[in-house]
Amino acid sequence: MQKNHEKFTDREDLEAASERQSAVDINTDENVAGTNNLPNESLEKEEELEKLTAELQEQKDKYIRLFAEFDNYTRRSSRERMDLIQTAGREVITSLLDVLDDCDRAEKQLQQSDDINEIRAGVLLVFNKLRAILQNKGLRPMESVQTDFDTSKHEAISEIPSPSPELKGKVIDEVTPGYYLNDKIIRFAKVIVGK
Repeated sequence: MQKNHEKFTDREDLEAASERQSAVDINTDENVAGTNNLPNESLEKEEELEKLTAELQEQKDKYIRLFAEFDNYTRRSSRERMDLIQTAGREVITSLLDVLDDCDRAEKQLQQSDDINEIRAGVLLVFNKLRAILQNKGLRPMESVQTDFDTSKHEAISEIPSPSPELKGKVIDEVTPGYYLNDKIIRFAKVIVGK
């Protein structure tokens, strides 16, 4: 840019100098093309910034909502799990109340009757009723005697010499029976193994 300190004598020279000055003002930096469009670019950048800010705020809202929803889910599932633990055995206990009533009646009969066969029959009825109720709930006894000793089902408490060679490594006697509940072991059988 050239500074113009000349004195102008006539009107035409003054107008030409003014045109040159305005041409210089349009492009203030000759190395950068299109610097005269600064206001439009600035508006576009501001609009883009506002758009990105709005998208960021929307994503933050989604994140906060999702986090709150997950937090509510964990609280609800924890509360449901506690309710389930507290009432898990309710159905089984309710069905066993009938057996308890039978036990109470059998106890009264024991005190009043002297006939041992009658008492034995009553007690066996109570035991059979108890077994039937538990089997209906999915409880099944484990068959262990004269089967191969299996550490995934059996717990050996003792080893004794086997009475016959074919019983070597097999369960000879069952001290405490094992049980399945819906095909899952809930108690290991305590057994005596032949050696």
